[in-house]
Amino acid sequence: MSESTEVIQELLQSVAVDKDYRTESLTLLEKGESRYLRDLKLNLSSTLTSEHLSTKECALIALSTAINNNNKPLTIYFTKYAEEQGATAAETGEAAGCASLLASNNIFYRFRHFTQKEKYTQIPARIRMQLMMKPVTGKEFFELMSLAISAVNGCEMCVNAHEDSLIKLGTTEERIFDAVRISSLVTSAGKIIF
Repeated sequence: MSESTEVIQELLQSVAVDKDYRTESLTLLEKGESRYLRDLKLNLSSTLTSEHLSTKECALIALSTAINNNNKPLTIYFTKYAEEQGATAAETGEAAGCASLLASNNIFYRFRHFTQKEKYTQIPARIRMQLMMKPVTGKEFFELMSLAISAVNGCEMCVNAHEDSLIKLGTTEERIFDAVRISSLVTSAGKIIF
């Protein structure tokens, strides 16, 4: 067995995916004996750790990101992992709801930002956002998940708005940074495991 195959098996086992599972991307990395496989494995394992977020918070951000990215294997894994870390059904449901809500918000507000037409800012959005008003995970954490998903979806306007809200709520920049780091690493892994 090659070193690449061994690392792939360890990577897949770390997210509870069968060791023989392959995607085209994974096969390319394996055939090319890519050194990146080890980085990918270490990066993915580091998504579950933070000095500024609890393990449950890391898991919920990772879950919301996996759902946002429509990644079934990682959604299954991070759902189970979040539950093991004490997340309730309401909290994992809210992570799913956050991904869905931010998908619409990020498209809508990115459109407004791109066009820079005053007329579009005057027309009501008519997007229901009750989930943001009284989140079961708390206002600060919901804003943190929203920021992470907005960063993944590339909405500058939403990233700035959520970051500003978080700073006003007293969130540290390290906490914000780690939330975005987690989303970036889950997104990266999702390009290979999907």
